[in-house]
Amino acid sequence: MYPEPGYSRASPAGSGAAGARLLLVRHAKAVRKDRRIDDFDRELSERGRGDAPRTGRWLADSGLAPDFVLCSPSVRTRQTWRLAAAELEDPPPVVHDGRLYKTPPAELVSVLTGRSPGLRTVGLVGHNPGIRELAAGLCGSGPPELLERVRAGFPTSGVVLIELPGDWESLPPGSGRVVTCWSPAD
Repeated sequence: MYPEPGYSRASPAGSGAAGARLLLVRHAKAVRKDRRIDDFDRELSERGRGDAPRTGRWLADSGLAPDFVLCSPSVRTRQTWRLAAAELEDPPPVVHDGRLYKTPPAELVSVLTGRSPGLRTVGLVGHNPGIRELAAGLCGSGPPELLERVRAGFPTSGVVLIELPGDWESLPPGSGRVVTCWSPAD
């Protein structure tokens, strides 16, 4: 599913209905949990290594490349973004922030509000359950079928684009509008 008509990455903040856009990306499929490997160090599975570039191609084809990316520093999130970004014509700068690993939604909001002032579209590459709970908590409006998808779950390599009112100073629950959802299963 592509974004609704009228979406533009280049739209300056304050030029339309939304002042900011949050592009959430869940890491691609990782290898199974194993007591011999720390969760932080889990790599992408074969399927994940195939899905991550597909996510990048979808972002490029949709015109959804963010202006800046915040990424969990875990191995699987780094690998996911590296493979996805390789598909973008002009990959954005990325910061790996330890506060994004196994983080609840309130902390994700804190990281976003502290790192994103002045930016239009920010990407966040992270983990469930935090990223799923953040998406479900922020999305208060949008097409009913997209709201249902956001609330139903957040698959690996999945993407959710949320329009937010104003800027990054405050991200109150229910204030966002879901614009699109995508996963490799689409």
